[in-house]
Formats: sequence, C-alpha cells, structure tokens
Amino acid sequence: MASATDSRYGQKESSDQNFDYMFKILIIGNSSVGKTSFLFRYADDSFTPAFVSTVGIDFKVKTIYRNDKRIKLQIWDTAGQERYRTITTAYYRGAMGFILMYDITNEESFNAVQDWSTQIKTYSWDNAQVLLVGNKCDMEDERVVSSEKGRQLAEHL
Repeated sequence: MASATDSRYGQKESSDQNFDYMFKILIIGNSSVGKTSFLFRYADDSFTPAFVSTVGIDFKVKTIYRNDKRIKLQIWDTAGQERYRTITTAYYRGAMGFILMYDITNEESFNAVQDWSTQIKTYSWDNAQVLLVGNKCDMEDERVVSSEKGRQLAEHL
C-alpha cells in the first residue's frame, strides 16, 4: 500500500523496492481498541471516526529514513475477535516486533494483555520486541486504566 511522506521525520515517498532493512510488525489486541485507526494515522496520516471491524488481517507499508538508511515497515493490522485468532497467530512468525494495544477506557482490553503476551511468546521468535500501547488517549475523561497500571504491566511483560 502507499508509503507516507513527512519531511519533518525524514520520511520520503517511494514506490520502488530498494531498502536497507525491512521489519514486519504486528498490531495486536482486543477488538475495538483502535488498532486500525492507529495504523491509518501512522501510515497515511488519516483518521476515520467510524468503527469498521477488521476481518482477518490487513497491512500497510511505510518507508522511513533513519541515519541514511531506508527502512521498510510492513505493519500488519490483526482482527481482535476470538474467531480470527488461529488465522492471525499464523502471521506472528517472522515478526520482528509487536504493538500490543489496549483501550484506556476499557478495563477488559487491559486485562487481556497478558493473554496476548502469552500468544506472542508461543507463536513468535524469542527476540521479538513488544511495545505496549494504551490507546484512545484523546478520551482521557473516560479513562479507567491509569497510566501507572499501564507502566507496571509494561515492566512486568
């Protein structure tokens, strides 16, 4: 899919296949935590307030430049529903990193983080990096999971 352009961060538009590094990253977490919105905001700098549930798995490609190196990011957006779990875990293999996401306004999504972490350990390689993200920070007045609880969980994982 399209790569993003943003000169502030050294990112350039490019459609050819030459790159120095390529990283496969998966965004995982419960349904409705904002994985797709997060991906669209990062990859395309777009936002759609309407909720559209991901069916199975989808991905976007973003090319960035760091230290004179061209880095291709394949960012996979996974469905959070249980019925797609066997499909999405097949994509864990070969992933260099995971964005493990929960919704700060939804305690159930936070409580599920440990299960998602176990899946990462079960289906991916040992050195995969995991970034825990508390999403929907624009809804601070509806927050039910404190920043401190998020930090504590991140240290525990």
